[in-house]
Amino acid sequence: MATLATTTEKKTHVNVDEKPERKPQRPRVDDKFKIFCGTANERLADDVCEFLGLTRNQALVTRFKDGEAYVQIQENVRGADVFVIQPTCRPVDEHLMELLLMIDALKRASARRITAVVPYYGYGRQDRKDKPRSPISAKLVADLLTTAGTNRALIIDPHASQIQGFFNIPVDPLFASPVLVDYFKKLNLPNLTVVSPDAGGVERARFFAKKLDAPLAIVDKRRVDVDVSEVMNLIGDVRGRSTLVVDDIIDTAGTLVKTADALLREGATQVFAACTHAVLSGPAIERIQKSNITEIVATDSVPLSEAAKKMGKIKILSVADLLARGIRSIHEETSISELFI
Repeated sequence: MATLATTTEKKTHVNVDEKPERKPQRPRVDDKFKIFCGTANERLADDVCEFLGLTRNQALVTRFKDGEAYVQIQENVRGADVFVIQPTCRPVDEHLMELLLMIDALKRASARRITAVVPYYGYGRQDRKDKPRSPISAKLVADLLTTAGTNRALIIDPHASQIQGFFNIPVDPLFASPVLVDYFKKLNLPNLTVVSPDAGGVERARFFAKKLDAPLAIVDKRRVDVDVSEVMNLIGDVRGRSTLVVDDIIDTAGTLVKTADALLREGATQVFAACTHAVLSGPAIERIQKSNITEIVATDSVPLSEAAKKMGKIKILSVADLLARGIRSIHEETSISELFI
């Protein structure tokens, strides 16, 4: 079996673009508070543990020759409050299956409560039946997590707010907007206009516009295929202004690049972009590299590929402290609402 094990060994972090200053807490003596992770984003899990003053607990994730996953929890979790950190990023199905198997293993090991910490909720874009004979995949994944034994979920920027209602267990949605807004406040862009790339993202863009004291513009687009959209109209004035395009996910970057081109045609002086989840699949890296976008700012909810790190147009901000505060609030049974901003 080829081993892809998670370990408790401290890792040396390299190529960090920028990491917010934070003071790790003193080590906690609480053998009923445990944090595990799969293989999707071990670095983020370690950063969360560092902030909480914990050591990541031991789990083994291996694969048989045919690719089938095998999970073993390597310490006692009976009666423990357990958190499993695992974004369902690429390869989505493999990471989702790892998460489900870890939850099932913890349930069968008699953990008192299991919280799935999913920084990036894969399948979240399929949140409604918009075509005949199509699934509502976001609901199916919620059912799978619940059936596996999840007692609670913690998600950063779910693609649609109604996803909370797909679960029959408590869901705490956290938002990376404050982390991103703080960066752009320090950047102090001149004559800034915040742009929503579609009607569905207006609420998110309006939050940025309010916090940055900037006007709001909206792009009217039409989706012609699953990963293909066409910019139709621009609502708002961007002539002679800096622009910031705000979205939750950048996947193939087709919408983003077309939006940037439309803004520049309308007289914008420069285009920045902000997103929570830099999925960056398919031709995304090449498109961004060739585009006139000045900079993309994203979070570390999913790990960047080596090609994306080398490109130089993407800056990553950490959400480890945000996740850590959410996890601590759940464990200590204190209010988490102060993080819902």
